[in-house]
Amino acid sequence: MKKVKQLLYGHMVDMGGIPVRQPIPTQKVEQVDPFILLHHGRFEVKAGTDARSAGVGPHPHRGFSPVTFVFEGGVKHRDSRGNVGVVKAGGVQWMNAGMGIIHSERPSEELVEKGGFQEIIQLWVNTPAANKMDQPYYLAVQKEDMPHFDPDHGDGYLQLVSGEMNGVQGNVKTPFPLLSVMGQLEEDAYHTFLVPENANTILYLLDGELSVKGYGLVEKLNLIVFEKGGNEIRLTSKKDSRFLLLSANPLNEPLATHGPFVMNNQTQILEAMRDYQMGKMGVLIEE
Repeated sequence: MKKVKQLLYGHMVDMGGIPVRQPIPTQKVEQVDPFILLHHGRFEVKAGTDARSAGVGPHPHRGFSPVTFVFEGGVKHRDSRGNVGVVKAGGVQWMNAGMGIIHSERPSEELVEKGGFQEIIQLWVNTPAANKMDQPYYLAVQKEDMPHFDPDHGDGYLQLVSGEMNGVQGNVKTPFPLLSVMGQLEEDAYHTFLVPENANTILYLLDGELSVKGYGLVEKLNLIVFEKGGNEIRLTSKKDSRFLLLSANPLNEPLATHGPFVMNNQTQILEAMRDYQMGKMGVLIEE
């Protein structure tokens, strides 16, 4: 069994006027390589809201993949490469920013028309130095288009986004092997996950309570960081629980970040800022 290394609580932070929970990074934990940042937010959207005044407006990225897991509501994406997509509850939008892209994330038209809640996790996954200046790409995958598995015992679902599980490959292709699973275990359900022994593995618990074999009870809004040794994680739900499981080998490369740019040194950060100001990442005008 993998042992639990530490728990990181998702404290509230202000992200440009939007309150979100942020278990990583912290003052003591810069990253869990290659996972740089995790934001969890649940927002109420009033019926009749102007979509252009909600969510996050146009902003640039370079050098990593900002990934949005949608647990409730819907997200509408637009970017400077001409991509437009709407991801509903249970879906994922996976964008590799590559050499640079500008995008926006707003509530879906259905959500702003009828009102309701939007709950998402945004994850920043670092890109290897050799691929940071690749061409950007965007992929929207709905819940029904992902492989689903039943837990070993009890009710719930395990939704494979990327990587391999039970001999099945997820539909999202990543620059390096990366397992990502959106899961829900109802009370008293349990499941054992197999993950690579040398990978960095984390699990964020949105709600409920999980018992981790060899450790004990973990309450909601905590990020579990596992040790590298071992390749099994046994979870038992004490309450209905939703979670996001992530596992990938570390890149072990220098990290330099500034706002929406993730590179390997400060010179590259300055180049990213210059290229954005010069319009080399494109233009996004929302109509």
